[in-house]
Amino acid sequence: MREEARTSASLLRRHGRRLLLLFAGVLLPLWGFVELADEVREAEGFPFDEPILLAAYHIARGGFDQLFLLFSALGYEYGVVPVDIVLVLVLALHRHYRESVFAAFATGGSALLNLAAKQAFARDRPSLWQSIAPEHNYSFPSGHAMGSMTLAAVVVLLAWPTRWRWPVLAAMAVFVPMVGLSRVYLGVHYPSDILAGWAAALAWTVGVYVLVFWREGRPWRAGSWS
Repeated sequence: MREEARTSASLLRRHGRRLLLLFAGVLLPLWGFVELADEVREAEGFPFDEPILLAAYHIARGGFDQLFLLFSALGYEYGVVPVDIVLVLVLALHRHYRESVFAAFATGGSALLNLAAKQAFARDRPSLWQSIAPEHNYSFPSGHAMGSMTLAAVVVLLAWPTRWRWPVLAAMAVFVPMVGLSRVYLGVHYPSDILAGWAAALAWTVGVYVLVFWREGRPWRAGSWS
């Protein structure tokens, strides 16, 4: 018994951080996504979706259109996508190859997963009112929510061993919710689409991170920008 206890304690000391990361960053978000997806698959509504959408509709009368159109654009084609590409290229050019591979697989894989999930669930978009920025593909999970959360998770995980961790975390803690809120404000996503996008992005990104950095434990082992 004592030998088993020592072995368990040793494993926790050596791998405790990774196990915690797997649980909090992969298993919990994955469980959340599965729960949401199961309800969507069974075509059952969420009690919070319509009330939140209607609340967003009333906020829209306050004249925040330009603000949320901006965050919606930054959450995809004018922000997240170009930043993803630049991040991967900059890391590769500075010979941080493992970090570049992580960023490429996390962001590229997230986009592909989103496209596949949309086709698999084929959930129609909300139609409570005519949006000022209508979308014509499927709704679940939100691509903007997935893309912004994936980018946020990538940069936070890469910045965590450096002195930039808190500024990056603070910036992403504003950016990601604002992108998600913009999609609800514009009436093109249910809140459950946003939650599912965030959950899927976290599970995927942290999973890729653990696989890429399993041996090193964290990025920047061969050099540091800290």
